[in-house]
Amino acid sequence: MNVLRQTGVYVRNRFTGLIQETDEGYCFTYDPDYLEAEKPNAVSLTLPLQAEPYVSRTLFPFFDGLIPEGWLLNMVSRNWKIDQNDRFGLLMVACHDCIGCVSIREVEQ
Repeated sequence: MNVLRQTGVYVRNRFTGLIQETDEGYCFTYDPDYLEAEKPNAVSLTLPLQAEPYVSRTLFPFFDGLIPEGWLLNMVSRNWKIDQNDRFGLLMVACHDCIGCVSIREVEQ
């Protein structure tokens, strides 16, 4: 499985794991250090805490639901020149500061 793009997933500004776009679909993996931390929170009810990666042929509904809709989606797509069908690309650019406790951004070193 070749990784095409990846980005970090943060819960309450704590690095939680990586979501990757691969040549076979998508993969979300919780960070091992996060899983061992005191009181880790799951990203969503549909992605409970586990060491094994989640794999899907389509973008996980939870992450797809973070992407803006309607006029805001049109504006994001136009301003960043990203096709509205490129859901992972939209996730990477438009979900840095989402409503709620989850954010998508580059992994901080």
